[in-house]
Amino acid sequence: MRIRKNDTVLVITGKDRGKKGKVRRAVPKSERVVVEGLNMIKRHSRARRAARQAGIVELEAPIHVSNVKLVCEKCKKPTRVGVRLREDGRRTRYCRACQEPID
Repeated sequence: MRIRKNDTVLVITGKDRGKKGKVRRAVPKSERVVVEGLNMIKRHSRARRAARQAGIVELEAPIHVSNVKLVCEKCKKPTRVGVRLREDGRRTRYCRACQEPID
């Protein structure tokens, strides 16, 4: 998966289409990301001692990684992410629009 925690992404489909947010959590096993403030759902919760209030809680639900695009820091455009091998053998991500490295 080429999108990581703390990346800025643009939602390209669904009810939050066109909105930007920061990736709070990446779940590579299910190819999903949790974006800060987007794809909000409501869950009913019980009170668990004094830790949590009972009632309806709004949470961010995971979005499939194919429904978001990374926003490049350099060119400020939503872009696909490519991977290159460096001379020392490490892999690095790069912006397909401006060819600049992301990491």
